[in-house]
Amino acid sequence: MIVNNNIIEYINSLEGELPTHLKELEEIALRDNVPIIKKETQSLIRFLLTLIRPKRILEIGAAIGFSAIYMSEYMPEDCTITTIEKVEMRLEKARVNLSSCPKSDKISLLEGDALIILEELAGKEEGLYDFIFLDAAKAQYINFLPHILKLLSPRGILITDNVLQDGTIAGSRYAIRRRDRTIHTRMREYLYTITHMEELETVVIPIGDGVTLTTKR
Repeated sequence: MIVNNNIIEYINSLEGELPTHLKELEEIALRDNVPIIKKETQSLIRFLLTLIRPKRILEIGAAIGFSAIYMSEYMPEDCTITTIEKVEMRLEKARVNLSSCPKSDKISLLEGDALIILEELAGKEEGLYDFIFLDAAKAQYINFLPHILKLLSPRGILITDNVLQDGTIAGSRYAIRRRDRTIHTRMREYLYTITHMEELETVVIPIGDGVTLTTKR
């Protein structure tokens, strides 16, 4: 845990209720142990959507579609979302959830390997994205980054979730389970890269499971 649990509970208590269809989807995800964005991260995304008022949103890591549906609730009316997912088990649920949500006509689901899809998107002339949400395979963040930066508009923002790995990112790789060491190493590389690239401005925020906000200078 990154922040004291009492603080998290208090902050979350200040939030209003989710729309019914999102609340039901959130409950299903929690019941089935499907990882979705935490309430603190939801609040941050809602605030940023209101502030930035993007025209095109790109999400890398749709899971069951919760975050895309959440963003569609608070984005401008003329905004669209493109979301990417690879895992078939999650895709089955994402297809159903996204097709039945109130703004399904505003959301496009791309199925397949995010690295390949991002490279394809970067090679097209369909325009840039002014709001990119990265919440996919953590060990691949560093590999996704070059393509994401090509797709990010000059005044756009990149939101990266789960960067502090429940606080373990600050410790030695030898202090965590062997199977998690690759993710630990690559996430530290990702964080160092986006905080030290001269063309980027990045802030690390210890909410949820750790979030970074990145924009181009």
